[in-house]
Amino acid sequence: MMAPGSPWPLTVATYNIHSAVGFDGRFAPERIAAVLNEIGADVVALQEVPLGDRRRPNVLPILEEATGYTAVAGPTIDQPWRHYGNAVLTRFPVSAVRHLDLCVGLNEPRGALDADISCHGEPLRIVATHLGLRPGERRDQVKKLLETFDTDAMPVLLLGDLNEWFVWGRPLRWLTTRFEKTPSPRTFPSLKPVFALDRIWIHPRQRLVKVWVHHSALARTASDHLPLVAHIAG
Repeated sequence: MMAPGSPWPLTVATYNIHSAVGFDGRFAPERIAAVLNEIGADVVALQEVPLGDRRRPNVLPILEEATGYTAVAGPTIDQPWRHYGNAVLTRFPVSAVRHLDLCVGLNEPRGALDADISCHGEPLRIVATHLGLRPGERRDQVKKLLETFDTDAMPVLLLGDLNEWFVWGRPLRWLTTRFEKTPSPRTFPSLKPVFALDRIWIHPRQRLVKVWVHHSALARTASDHLPLVAHIAG
């Protein structure tokens, strides 16, 4: 039952879809859509999303049609030859969208999609991101992210592929200080997960009651990451 005056309960997920290319090397956005339908989350953060360029079509209309979600794009690479980045899929109205620049030096462009969503008539902030491959890069990116979490005006969810496998590394310690510790099951690689690269954080923390990996047979093939799912109680 929904708590009065709150956006809960809610099920959320984060999923690096690997350009909709599975372990079999096949580009199959309809397979990603099928995994999303298996999960049935209210809000999903996606990473490595083809957004329509010379290489691959925009997969968001395909996912919208197959799942019933509303999609919001957060491109991090926006060129004629490559249009690519993050996205948020939601079953609720989106009231505002912001794009955070997390680029560091000459590394691959990175960013965060920062959206306000009206869940059951209450505001909820969703930040979806995919951090860089280098430790120093991730430290700078987490500092930039934390600078944006300077308000308690509404609950905040941070979801994404953090590319951080150092358990005691500074980025994870800094995020834990802001959001408190949350479960981090292994999601990569999907066939036999070894690393907990994908994460879900929420503020306030006490609402988060369960975090799990969706490891269906289809999910193990559809991408090189498994989806991470969380249930937030009312």
